[in-house]
Amino acid sequence: MDRTESLPAQTLPPGVGPTDPGSVLLPGHDVPLGRYTTVRRLLPQRQRRMVGAWCFVDHFGPDDVADRPGMEVPPHPHTGLQTVTWLLDGEILHRDSLGNVQPIRPGQLNVMTSGRGIAHSERSPLVHPPLMHGVQLWVALPDPARAGDPDFAHHADLPRWRDGDLEVTLLVGEFGGHRSPAVVHTPLVGAQLEVRGAAPATLPLRPDFEYVLLAMSGAADCDGTALAPGALLYLGRGRSALTLSAEPGTRLLLLGGTPFDEPLVMWWNFVGRSHEEVVAAREDWMAGRRFGVVADDAAPPLPAPALPTTRLKARDRSGGVRG
Repeated sequence: MDRTESLPAQTLPPGVGPTDPGSVLLPGHDVPLGRYTTVRRLLPQRQRRMVGAWCFVDHFGPDDVADRPGMEVPPHPHTGLQTVTWLLDGEILHRDSLGNVQPIRPGQLNVMTSGRGIAHSERSPLVHPPLMHGVQLWVALPDPARAGDPDFAHHADLPRWRDGDLEVTLLVGEFGGHRSPAVVHTPLVGAQLEVRGAAPATLPLRPDFEYVLLAMSGAADCDGTALAPGALLYLGRGRSALTLSAEPGTRLLLLGGTPFDEPLVMWWNFVGRSHEEVVAAREDWMAGRRFGVVADDAAPPLPAPALPTTRLKARDRSGGVRG
């Protein structure tokens, strides 16, 4: 997905540090995506840019698109990241410059690895379901994967199991003794939790991971903190377990990973390490170099916005300037 806007300030409350297991609700903000879709952007924020290697969280819908085009995002580039797309309702057609043309539907996972550069588009098909609801996530690639070959994978069969009153679907990483087939390059977890009963549930967590919990639908209570739909709860590090309760039908997304300690420059659709690296990626995109042509999509490529007048600075996972 495309990102062009500046990021709002967000400060963690006093006493909540990077290893503190206290919970902090992180507000998001609405961002237009293409001509017809508005998303709720929850990461990055100024003071909490990353959770593990997760560096970008967009939640969209549920939207009624019965008489609308749905998602319409023309060809655009990426570097230094993986896109992870997960739908609860609807259908999106992915096309990329490797020649892949792949629809994604609820319960399936698309993972696109940009490496040194890839281009793709995301559109609702002409005939599509009446509702659209889902998330798109970015994972920052570490050295040397960020300079590697681009790749794309579609996973129609993911690990699913019942744990008491929770139905768990594992998107990426390892959780509950299960492993996702999706390839990742740092220790990560991404799991959907669907509540099937009224009993509280306790989930085992890794104390060396930091976590967030996104309420995608329904209402939930996590260790005494209420989550409304669209809320993102930062859980910090140092937790070995998480207790939650919710009404049946609630769907939550648990994201976590070991802290990502490499500095990042994130601008538009590029994740790099320096101002010069991002400038070179923008120049290559505008000149038609490096990223290739998106298969079976005749729309004009999305032009890159103008660079800011100040130098882009590398930042760490909590928003601090590096170097």
